[in-house]
Amino acid sequence: MIGPLLTRKVHETLRAAARAGAPAVECSLDLDRSTTTVEVGVAEWVWQGQRFPYLESCKDRTIYHWDGESFQPVARFTTSLIKLVPTEWGPPTFEVDGIKMLPTAHVSPYADAERKVGLIQPRGKVILDTCGGLGYFAAWCLLGQATRVLSYEKTADVIWLRSLNPWSPEIGSGLTLTHGDIAEQIGSLPSDSFDAILHDPPRFGIAGELYSQAFYDQLARVLKRKGKLFHYTGAPNKLTSGRDVAGEVMKRLRHAGFVAQLNGDGVLAVK
Repeated sequence: MIGPLLTRKVHETLRAAARAGAPAVECSLDLDRSTTTVEVGVAEWVWQGQRFPYLESCKDRTIYHWDGESFQPVARFTTSLIKLVPTEWGPPTFEVDGIKMLPTAHVSPYADAERKVGLIQPRGKVILDTCGGLGYFAAWCLLGQATRVLSYEKTADVIWLRSLNPWSPEIGSGLTLTHGDIAEQIGSLPSDSFDAILHDPPRFGIAGELYSQAFYDQLARVLKRKGKLFHYTGAPNKLTSGRDVAGEVMKRLRHAGFVAQLNGDGVLAVK
């Protein structure tokens, strides 16, 4: 079980209840997956028989986890600053060096993943999830009764974020997660081995190889005939440089043998 997770909003709820002299308060300690009862005191609070301190400083846009001794931000800096970031919806997003990796402005990132997974109709399918991230695509594939999901994630720190995120799916029961770069590993995957592919790469400037003709040719090779691919593109740089990333993606996918069309903030293609 993932231990208590605190956001500024939840911390303020606990503090307010303590100031009001309430013996307990209902709140969520798992980013709105569920609610629980917390006993509150002046100097500390109690949950599931364990005592926890209030934070001296609780920052906005930060999620704190209990490391056994104190509350620490769910963030790591190895080569980049990678952190789990709360949203008004409950399911968190994550950031790499301050760049948000999932859409949150108008929709929950979890609900956004549900819509996109629905496009490939996961039921009964073997699915390649190229850039696993927090696992929201994989979670909805499993909920949609996919037979098997093979997910790849290049960054160890993102896999660590998943281990603390109650909205990320558990590994096993149809889901395998490989710590590796799909751009390097796709060549070893068998041809015609997937019924559908979900491709949610970082932006072009960070991972251009995942937008290359060579990579799209590999996606076409491992996908079965009439298999579906959803490729998230967003619209980076369109306002500033006029660059049409989605248009470039469609052109390369068609060259790889796909029929491709725009769908929302990405491209839906059929081999």
